[in-house]
Amino acid sequence: MQIRHVVIKVDDQEKALAFYTSILGFVKKLDIPGSIRWLTVASPEGADGVELVLEPNSFPPARASQKALYDAGFPATILTTNDISADYARLKSLGVVFRSEPMSLGSVTFAFFDDTCGNLIVLNQRQA
Repeated sequence: MQIRHVVIKVDDQEKALAFYTSILGFVKKLDIPGSIRWLTVASPEGADGVELVLEPNSFPPARASQKALYDAGFPATILTTNDISADYARLKSLGVVFRSEPMSLGSVTFAFFDDTCGNLIVLNQRQA
């Protein structure tokens, strides 16, 4: 078994696509129209074949869950970086809203940011 797709609910697929590609630097992998558009992005630095599915959040219980998790400060996913200071500065200069500056806890440094589509995302760097 392997991880191929990770689903993240978004309130607007076009807005999410713009954020994840133009701001985070991911690349669009699949964009299949249909009754539910199948839209995926991937990190050019990530494992080959792993894609983030930007799924429309149209199901009322899922919207309620997403909002509750966001309001409580729970992340939808974690993105890993090799240089959190540089990525934090770059993303902040592009207008990304962080909940705080990077913080360290044990061997991990992390910062929470808003993906503009209803989710908190954690930017994470593990120390060697």
